[in-house]
Amino acid sequence: MTKPAFDPEKNLNDILQMETEEFSLNPDISGDEAGTRTFEQDFNFDIKPEELEAYLNKYVVGQKSAVEIIATKVCTHFSKMKLENSLSEEDKLVGPIKSNILLIGPTGVGKTFIIKLIASKIGVPFVKADATKFSETGYVGGDVEDLVRELVHEADGDIKKAEYGIIYIDEIDKIASSQGLHSLDVSRSGVQRNLLKLMEDSDVNLKTPHDLASQVEAAMEAQKTGKVTRKKINTRNILFIVSGAFQGLSEIISKRMNQQAIGFAKERVSKDKSYETLKSVKTEDFMQYGFESEFIGRLPIHVVLDELDVDGLYQILTNENSSVIRGKKLDFLSYGIDINFTPEVLKTFAEQAFKEKTGARGLLTVFESVLIKFEKKLPSSGIKQLTVDSNLLENPDKILRSMLLNDGIKQFQAEFLLIHGTYLEFTQEAISKIGDLSDTNNMGVKQICLSMFNNYHHGMRLMSLDKFIIPIEAVENPEEYISTYIKNNFNKTKKNSST
Repeated sequence: MTKPAFDPEKNLNDILQMETEEFSLNPDISGDEAGTRTFEQDFNFDIKPEELEAYLNKYVVGQKSAVEIIATKVCTHFSKMKLENSLSEEDKLVGPIKSNILLIGPTGVGKTFIIKLIASKIGVPFVKADATKFSETGYVGGDVEDLVRELVHEADGDIKKAEYGIIYIDEIDKIASSQGLHSLDVSRSGVQRNLLKLMEDSDVNLKTPHDLASQVEAAMEAQKTGKVTRKKINTRNILFIVSGAFQGLSEIISKRMNQQAIGFAKERVSKDKSYETLKSVKTEDFMQYGFESEFIGRLPIHVVLDELDVDGLYQILTNENSSVIRGKKLDFLSYGIDINFTPEVLKTFAEQAFKEKTGARGLLTVFESVLIKFEKKLPSSGIKQLTVDSNLLENPDKILRSMLLNDGIKQFQAEFLLIHGTYLEFTQEAISKIGDLSDTNNMGVKQICLSMFNNYHHGMRLMSLDKFIIPIEAVENPEEYISTYIKNNFNKTKKNSST
């Protein structure tokens, strides 16, 4: 029996109809085969809370209490995954209660960093997004569901593996509704409702209705095989972690607790105690802030991260696993330059970064402002070592100029000696003058020396000199100086050599 001819329009409509019916998850990894898949092959689900806590504390500074809670609940979540295939029917009927987490803390305290470390340690796919992309555009089509689809991409197309991933959504406080902003409220409330569906137990189609290419592919598959494999991902085991700064939440909590400060004391409380107050947060506070009760109900774990003070920022820099220091070392090492920092400088960096009020991100701002010119200039030089100390911090332009000046002189000296056999020694006044000429003419020091002294080898050979001193007079008028020197010293040199 021959198959009917393929009609794109008719068959595509049939496929769209078929896609609404139930099909297997994925023939490659579903059913009995999926049940026999061992977690040890892909994941580190056997990790214990104390083990994960110790691992995080190697990299995360100033968040001991938060790390303790996060490590414990994440380990429990993934440890329960091992029981998935051995649960009784009664336990399955009750359904899993996921430890979705809500993180509260200012920018730069390590929220994203902690979750990335966890995903890497356990070995699960990880996806991060900002809630603002949803609140700005409104909930259109499958924007929120795209986060789940992205997990499949991060898992290299392995749906089963993606179903144990972590989705992290930052700036979640931006989708809280606000009275008087009705146009925005529709969008924000809509995002909340669609997120809460995903956070519990929902099936997400990998093929979106607006993806014509995937629908045509499905139509061709149906034409060839007579059936369609519906690929979808279930969110039952996906861990959702959301975070935000929650500006103004502490005032709501204080009011509830009858601790609302008045008068001049208000500023003091909001600055010094706001994040301590946040540790007393309750569901009703989130509801007053603008979240629906069902949405907050899907986030049973609330964790408050502390602000980083100067000591905390300094500890980040002195930590042997500091990503800030390692990152900056790699920046310079990529040019073959070894960079080091004195403890005094790191303390100063921490103090300056604290003034930025952006947490650990302020450290990057401070580092870049001090080192950007060195990062630009040193790769073109022969300098392979840079020590950042208090002197450099106080006089960066002066130190950089001196380093480049001395390096340019040394490079010229080495090449002249290698090619012509004469060592040219420069007086300090001559070096200073060459530096001025380099600045004035916007030329490298080595190029300045080549333009002035590259022909000196004729005089050196004529007088058989293996060493010659370059004074400031030679820099001011190189040709006249070498000519005069030869006239005044040639006969004397010849007489001494004959003797």
